[in-house]
Amino acid sequence: MSERRGSLYLLTGLILGLGIGLIYSLRIYPVEYTDISPALLSPRDKDQYRALIAVAYLANRDLLRARARLALLKDEDTYSALAAQAQRWLAEGKPADEARALGLLAADLLRSQATLLAPTVTMTTTPTPLAGAPPSPSSPNPIPPSPSPTSSVASTPFASPQPNSTFQTSFILRKRESVCDPALGKGLIIVYVWDAQGNELPGVELMVSWEGGEDRFFTGLKPELGLGYADFSVREGVVYSVRVASGGEPALNLSAPTCTAANGETFPGVWILEFMQE
Repeated sequence: MSERRGSLYLLTGLILGLGIGLIYSLRIYPVEYTDISPALLSPRDKDQYRALIAVAYLANRDLLRARARLALLKDEDTYSALAAQAQRWLAEGKPADEARALGLLAADLLRSQATLLAPTVTMTTTPTPLAGAPPSPSSPNPIPPSPSPTSSVASTPFASPQPNSTFQTSFILRKRESVCDPALGKGLIIVYVWDAQGNELPGVELMVSWEGGEDRFFTGLKPELGLGYADFSVREGVVYSVRVASGGEPALNLSAPTCTAANGETFPGVWILEFMQE
């Protein structure tokens, strides 16, 4: 009987000890982590970390430093992580400046990768002395005149890009078309933005407004659909206007087109807009 009581006391003490230890470690004196690697942060804290990097980049335009800081997160695809967060930030109503900074940083990272894949070529020429000119007194062995200049090819290292003046120019509305195609989506405004040479422009801020509201979205956040691509979901019965934030011709009176499927059911269509740099 005494042995059974002894075992019961031992088990009760063990349970009480574990409970008190958990309460002490979790409530009274929880563990505090300092100097933790950004890669070990929670997803929520990683989002905040990216937002802080993007805001800092918007202020100093130091892409090399921003890339080094983002590398500490050890994301599989840094650009995709930034682009996805920019979309979430807009959808969740986070600060617009942070969403814009995330979108621009993602676009500049993508643009810099494309620049690295295409190194710049510079030509250097060797000066040729004039025929018949006397040799220089400081040159004991003058070089004879060469019949033609020689050239060499050198690859210049990549430099951190400066703020792109492209986004400070105005844009014209080159195309405006309503489409009834479920494959494109339903109830969308699809926008493509091009520069004056016909190249797609990522990171362009677009403003969409309607009665009683306004929002913004960016090109380049869905690179699988194009660097100059952006879309915005619309509600039926609401009239929208879209313009490039830096200025230019707006697209007015956009409401979701009413489309009819083969089975007779109706569904909202899509507006396709194309803006081109003047």
